[in-house]
Amino acid sequence: MTLLEFEHVSKRYRRGSRVALDDVSLTIDAGEMVVVWGERQSGRSTLLRIAAGVEQPDAGVVRFAGSDLAARNAEMFGDGISYVRRHLRSQWGRTVLDELVAIRLAQEVTRPNAVQDAWRALQRVEAERCAALEPVELKTEETVRVVIARALVSDPRLIVIDEPTIGVDTLRGDDILGLLRSLADQGIAVLATTGDGTGFLGADRALALDNGKLLGEREPELALVTDLDHHRRRARG
Repeated sequence: MTLLEFEHVSKRYRRGSRVALDDVSLTIDAGEMVVVWGERQSGRSTLLRIAAGVEQPDAGVVRFAGSDLAARNAEMFGDGISYVRRHLRSQWGRTVLDELVAIRLAQEVTRPNAVQDAWRALQRVEAERCAALEPVELKTEETVRVVIARALVSDPRLIVIDEPTIGVDTLRGDDILGLLRSLADQGIAVLATTGDGTGFLGADRALALDNGKLLGEREPELALVTDLDHHRRRARG
């Protein structure tokens, strides 16, 4: 089932002098992991922000679950979509668990349920050990796991994440990609970006973006074959 759809989407910056996206069309299915490759200024980060509803396109339509993303009102903003930011608040004495609980409390969830949801999200990303730490104490890989957990507390259908492995060594970076693959296998669509040729592990499709234009796609050679076969069987079913 198509979850996210770009239809002839374009975006310009600097009073129209720079094209960030140029007539981009694509679809992402529920439970699919898609990675967008591109160099700096290729438009990949803009694509993610538009996919998450953080920015609006200048032309074209973005649909989420069949509805125009731009037409959703303020109360619906972010409903079903989690845009992962690498930044964590660093208030003195505020732990990682506090950070996740605060998100649920802001969504009018009771404190016991908020704590339960926060713990469940940390367990899903194997970051329970980080619960009592302050954000400034986290290593780079731990920060990535925690911000993914922060995205999960709202039970999204789509996770959008920019360069999840940047600053992480290769082995731990592969673990992060494996984590995203596992979330896709649980039915959560994942849209990620990479700036090099090593960020495709586990992806169903790799898209190439250059100067705002979508050049094409392929199934990555480094994809996890077992997971992909499982994904295709589930999709056909």
